Amino acid sequence: MKGVLLVNLGSPESPTPKDVKPYLDEFLMDKYVIDVPYLLRALLVRGIILQTRPKKSAEAYSQIWTDEGSPLIVISKKMHQKVSKLVDVPVALAMRYGSMTIQKGLQELKDKGVTEVMLLALYPQYAMASTTTIWALADELQQKHFPEMTITKVPAFYNKPDFIQALANSIKKHLEGFEYDHLLFSYHGIPKRHIRKTDVTKSHCTIDNKCCITPSPAHEFCYRHQCYETTRQVVELLGIPEDKYSQTFQSRLAGDKWLTPYTDVEINKMPKKGIKKLAVVTPAFVSDCLETLEEIAMRAHEEFKENGGEEFFAVPCLNDEDEWCQVVANWVKDWSK
Repeated sequence: MKGVLLVNLGSPESPTPKDVKPYLDEFLMDKYVIDVPYLLRALLVRGIILQTRPKKSAEAYSQIWTDEGSPLIVISKKMHQKVSKLVDVPVALAMRYGSMTIQKGLQELKDKGVTEVMLLALYPQYAMASTTTIWALADELQQKHFPEMTITKVPAFYNKPDFIQALANSIKKHLEGFEYDHLLFSYHGIPKRHIRKTDVTKSHCTIDNKCCITPSPAHEFCYRHQCYETTRQVVELLGIPEDKYSQTFQSRLAGDKWLTPYTDVEINKMPKKGIKKLAVVTPAFVSDCLETLEEIAMRAHEEFKENGGEEFFAVPCLNDEDEWCQVVANWVKDWSK
């Protein structure tokens, strides 16, 4: 029997330092997120970051928390429910971090008699710190607890025509009536070394603006290429002129060379360049979360205004939009035939 496991990032149990701390510990101690030797990672995370970050992160979470709970969890559940109703096989939802574990998700499917699992990591672009960690943990759990199961991993869907169409339609719908000067595509940042680590050719990814547009087998696992390709295909569909959009990377940790240009730096320069009405879309996320709601819709918005900007619009993620849920359901149907 076939079944599906949808996996998103996860969330603390509540927007309090007490609950944020163990969540951040699990997240940042992941060897695919901070990819340094264990002792150095423990020193960095538990000796430095977790001494101050939980309080700051809890404050950020508290600004976006709803009566129903964490936006990412609430939205993911709504999406899961819609997809479940559109297909004839069991669909479970799990998170990579937090209490809604992948093990629980696999167990739920096993209890329904599922032996073949379609694993869909809800990240359009492939990255070590998102896709790989989900795949690796799922493999580990399958070998240890679910030997009778087989798992089919869905590749990154950054350039699948139905995803691009749904994303373009969503952006167009939300921007109706907003006459923007500029549309910014802001993707989650990752350290440059992650790009080089996932380069299957071990030589293609020079991160010099040429490698991402030069065909290579490396592109199958290159986050940077996949982000630029998502942007390229969306602006082509929407007919946005070259001088009216750009791409940046948000959310970085100090001390590493991360993908540039940085979202906050670029947004703060825009008003001086004559960009007074800015729209920002975040296509590395399919569900609104801390990075889209607090970092972009609140903090970036405020800084844009402080630097002379006039109007700012954060385009919502695909969330549980009907077209997006139908796209996922179609992938499930194609796989489960």
